[in-house]
Amino acid sequence: MKSTFRILFYVKKDKQKANGNYPIMCRITIDGEAARFNTKVEINESNWDGKSGRAFGRSAEVTKVNNLLDEVRATLHRIYHDMQRQEQATAEKLKNEFLGHSEKHESLLNLFEKHNNDVKSLVGISKSAATYQKYEVTRKHIADFIKSKYNLSDIALRSVNHMFINDFEVYLMTVCGCGHNTTAKFMQFFKRIVLIARNNGLIIGDPFANYKIRIQKVDRGYLTEEEIKKILELNLVSERLEHVRDLFVFSCFCGLAYIDVAGLRKEHIRKSFDGNLWIMTKRVKTGVDVNVPLLEIPKMILDKYKDKFPDGKILPVISNQKLNSYLKEIADLSGIGKNLTFHLARHTFATTTTLGKGVPIETVSKMLGHTNIETTQIYARITNSKISSDMKGLSEQFTGIEKIYKKAAQ
Repeated sequence: MKSTFRILFYVKKDKQKANGNYPIMCRITIDGEAARFNTKVEINESNWDGKSGRAFGRSAEVTKVNNLLDEVRATLHRIYHDMQRQEQATAEKLKNEFLGHSEKHESLLNLFEKHNNDVKSLVGISKSAATYQKYEVTRKHIADFIKSKYNLSDIALRSVNHMFINDFEVYLMTVCGCGHNTTAKFMQFFKRIVLIARNNGLIIGDPFANYKIRIQKVDRGYLTEEEIKKILELNLVSERLEHVRDLFVFSCFCGLAYIDVAGLRKEHIRKSFDGNLWIMTKRVKTGVDVNVPLLEIPKMILDKYKDKFPDGKILPVISNQKLNSYLKEIADLSGIGKNLTFHLARHTFATTTTLGKGVPIETVSKMLGHTNIETTQIYARITNSKISSDMKGLSEQFTGIEKIYKKAAQ
């Protein structure tokens, strides 16, 4: 026996809002049984056509309302046909499934919140505070998007489809003003939540199947040896700026990220098998062991601050935000026309201090604490000074051939 299925949109005329609009309701009917719910979309009665169940007019608001209703209709049809294949569909079940109230399906933001709470509990164990913060910002963006797009506080996981993903990407790049790579990062965090839902049987299929997340290659900045010298030669009268310079230069010669420098203690500076002092710690971000032999400049910086701080601290660490703000002052004073941030020191260690001096990329990768050498390869740029150094003396090796050419040309 064929099932009958109808969807009707209508305005609830006894619930006029303060702005003069009326809520648009949806009535689902399956085999004579009806269920109703508020679509969370509203319209002025003068723009509503009761016969067609749609808004009419040419304004952007009318177009937005009709697009939202079309999406509701399409989602209801998809859920209905999925139900028909698995069980007897009823109007009440269909409504609950759409609203995310069914027993076997969670809502997107609810799952996201559960996941983030788990990440938060692992901060300092296997996760960093920065990772937790990134998940939280992603969740907030999705919550704001759902409110903006659907006028809902949450959405059923099964409503996350390819269109939802694309629309969220556009929202990030337009409303939030995110760049390409920042958007891609948010989409990666979002995809992980969807993957959790899929692996736990909360959704069928992969909404990201035909969506590609692409990170654009960025030419990561770094300082040349001449620019490092300019910073070192500055006559800084401010103790605050002197501390910031020392922290920055320290990282230029050991490659540690800010969070790892901030966590350095006396016990992390040890004599290794070769009798020399090494930094021996773990990256906060990944938990990977980092072992870096101390060069003379970072040794001198550590000696400068020896026994000056409590709790085993060995460097004058301040917040990353203040540090980067003061680095802008140092850049201005030194005349370096680059965006000086603390992370630039890590790039400088990889490029100028090590790779540019002939240190093998495998060694650099190990010292940076990278889990994949492909990550290190983004630093493997060939500088003009490296080309000049490598090519020096090469011409002398072709003296014989040059003589033959010269003779033949006469």
